[in-house]
Amino acid sequence: MSKLLKEKLSSQTESLREEAKSIIKNHGDKAIGTVIIDQLYGGMRGIKGLICDTSSVGLDTGLIIRGIPILELTDKLPEEIFYLLLTGSLPDEEALKEFQSDLYKRGEVPSYVWDVLNAMPADSHPMVMFSTAILCMEKESEFRKSYDEGISKEDMWEPMLEDCLNIIARVPQIAAFIYRKKFNKGDMIAPDPKLDWAANLAKMLGVKDEDGSFAKLMQLYMVLHSDHEGGNASAFTNNVISSTLSDAYYAFSGALNALAGPLHGLANQECLKFIMKMREEIGHTPEDEEIKNYCQNLLDNGGLVSGYGHAVLRITDPRFTAFMGFGDKSTPDDEIFKMVKQIFDIVPKLLKEQGKAKDPWPNVDAISGSLLYHYGVKEYEFYTVFFGVSRILGFSAQIILARLMGNSIIRPKSVTTEWIKKETAK
Repeated sequence: MSKLLKEKLSSQTESLREEAKSIIKNHGDKAIGTVIIDQLYGGMRGIKGLICDTSSVGLDTGLIIRGIPILELTDKLPEEIFYLLLTGSLPDEEALKEFQSDLYKRGEVPSYVWDVLNAMPADSHPMVMFSTAILCMEKESEFRKSYDEGISKEDMWEPMLEDCLNIIARVPQIAAFIYRKKFNKGDMIAPDPKLDWAANLAKMLGVKDEDGSFAKLMQLYMVLHSDHEGGNASAFTNNVISSTLSDAYYAFSGALNALAGPLHGLANQECLKFIMKMREEIGHTPEDEEIKNYCQNLLDNGGLVSGYGHAVLRITDPRFTAFMGFGDKSTPDDEIFKMVKQIFDIVPKLLKEQGKAKDPWPNVDAISGSLLYHYGVKEYEFYTVFFGVSRILGFSAQIILARLMGNSIIRPKSVTTEWIKKETAK
């Protein structure tokens, strides 16, 4: 067990619970917003309905993790980010080393997981394989065992922490195994105890990395995708499942299924497909004017430029900015990366001129796939697995804190169309 991590979290328990009780007691009947009919038909977008302390996403700020803008965290390891998400502060060197050592010790994947993955149809989608691998380990759940033994509500966060740490420790091996099996890359590669979490993932994938820059990309990718509030489709799914007191294996498997949707985690591969299709249809690496004409024609015919616009943001996604900085340093001459930069220079102006887009700026999906492609990870189907591995850090922090706070089951009220008609007729 990560003793220092557990002690850090345990020391906050009483004050966090008392703070929540005080807020509810003194301000529980205070309205914090109104709900309009458009939001009911629009996926509940913008409705304030959850507490999520791990991160926030502002219209004009982008992702902020525990009060720190994401662009100030790009040099951190994923292990440090998880510690920050969960406790509100970054670990010191001693705590980080202890945590990394603990994760490595927990990293052995049960052999039956490999049996299950090997038995799956060859044409199974990598996200189906990933979700299945997580779910089939449910028999290992410390949370479920503790619940069956009658654990008190106040102590439920401890076995939830155990489950989450075990899953975090194992997912790099599982993801790498899926990649190598699905795409015929050869036998499984063992982890290295000297490497950090993201560097081990890079190693086990078997991607050629002579200068270590792919490992650096994995570190950055895992940090940038680690969390994004509690209301996006996968995080919300994770929170809903966990609120029923299902364990982390159930919650993460369900959340990954939400992440696999074309409107959520598949967006990164769709953006790269868009760029590759443009390049193919133009017939060569395009000039600026050719990109402008291609995108203008697409927009004039009711199409969308993949990777531009975001459900929350009204600025260039800071995660896009971080990846752009990486690309400028590590892959400046890559043709696909150059196209990403060209599109960034051209498309926002077109969208502004069109006047239809609330947010003409790029999101993280507009660039992440191009960087993976540069390093030879050209299997689009796998891109969402990277997203899932990273987001498990945020999933974990959110449900551990939910159990620590003793949060209630999530159960919003639905209404019928007939009810809406009656209300609007008043």
